[in-house]
Amino acid sequence: MSSDANNPGSDPGRDISGLTDHLFRHEAGKLVSVLTGLFGIERLQLSEDVVQEALGRALQTWPYYGIPRNPAAWLTQTAKNLALDVLRREKVFYEKQPQIIAFIEQWSNEVNVEDSPAFETEIKDGRLRLMFACCHPLIPSESQTALALKTLCGFSPAEIAKAFLTTEAAVAKRLTRARQRIRELKIPFEIPCGNELSDRLNGVLQTLYLLFNEGYKASNGESLIREELCVEAIRLGTLLAEHPEGNQPRTHALLALMLFNAARLSARTDIAGNVLRLEEQDRSSWNQGMIARGMYHLARSAVGEDLTAYHLQAGIAGCHCTAGDYASTDWPRILALYDQLVSLDASPVIALNRAVAVAQVHGPKAGMEAVAAIQNQQSLEAYYLFYAVKAEFETRLKNFELAAQHLQKAIQLTEIKSEQLLLSNRLNNCELQNRHLTQHQLSDVTT
Repeated sequence: MSSDANNPGSDPGRDISGLTDHLFRHEAGKLVSVLTGLFGIERLQLSEDVVQEALGRALQTWPYYGIPRNPAAWLTQTAKNLALDVLRREKVFYEKQPQIIAFIEQWSNEVNVEDSPAFETEIKDGRLRLMFACCHPLIPSESQTALALKTLCGFSPAEIAKAFLTTEAAVAKRLTRARQRIRELKIPFEIPCGNELSDRLNGVLQTLYLLFNEGYKASNGESLIREELCVEAIRLGTLLAEHPEGNQPRTHALLALMLFNAARLSARTDIAGNVLRLEEQDRSSWNQGMIARGMYHLARSAVGEDLTAYHLQAGIAGCHCTAGDYASTDWPRILALYDQLVSLDASPVIALNRAVAVAQVHGPKAGMEAVAAIQNQQSLEAYYLFYAVKAEFETRLKNFELAAQHLQKAIQLTEIKSEQLLLSNRLNNCELQNRHLTQHQLSDVTT
């Protein structure tokens, strides 16, 4: 039993909840990938259910019996036992049962369940293998990424909905259709080779991109940053870049982007966990080793003729990382990169980010015009940064009343407490400036 479980100064319920969330992010994908290899990817839902049940049992039993000395091993053992129970109940596995049960029973609690590669060209990591399987070209692209994030990365439908700027109901439908498609097509659990693997690479890269983004700026919870998700995305991206088929310019471009952004993680919040904007960050605390690695992969990405959105975003992040201070940031260069980016990716979020660069180069009025020109703007109506950006422009234009309205809307839409605090502070300052402006105007009238 863990001594923490009996520590009167701690909150056992909170400790256990945090630990199971950590295990879910780190171990669930590993366990699902192994069980999927045994059951077949057409039984993906079964593998997910077994792992989910193991986590549920942890939440039920650990508050009473304490946290085990090796929580990951306990989770693996429980998942193994549940899998055996399923096999014994289901007649469909009758013929395979002896071999599969024998395999599972040899699966030691201490063994690393990530198999070593059978061949040099086989991807080493089980989660990466399953990620490629989820990204089969006959599964719609948006369903591919949703399925991979749910299955491998432990994302909830709500988190996936935030990433896609859509609803939980829409995500649930995508997941259901993807699993049905896997069963209908009888997609094998294997790593393709040659052109087929290359075709699936875009789906894998998109999944890693969204995984990193959720870590860089969480969609909900107490903390803005979930560093373990960023680390996992970089780890998987590095494995992918080292694979013969994954060693492509777009992979290196994404890896460069993630490294540049991860280098700034520790400077994005203060000691109390409050958000620090880019101009407020201590650049001396940025991880120079990560920036150097990012530059290496950015150079690797320049080979050939390909120019992807990852290349351009990495270039933008590189501009920020190489600027000595905020004032010396090369905003014209950043705007030029955004101009290219919006021609490749018409995402409203990309267009909103471009508007920020427009305002830095041409002023807040031009920034507001760029926001007004965004197509499919309705998809941003539930995105808090849409209102935060407009509030920033209106504040710079001294339209404090309008800015306050935008900030109030932004506060309603964000679920991260540190961001709510940042926006609330901006709102207070805005309202204070509005009162001063009103008093000054009244003084002008009376004199």
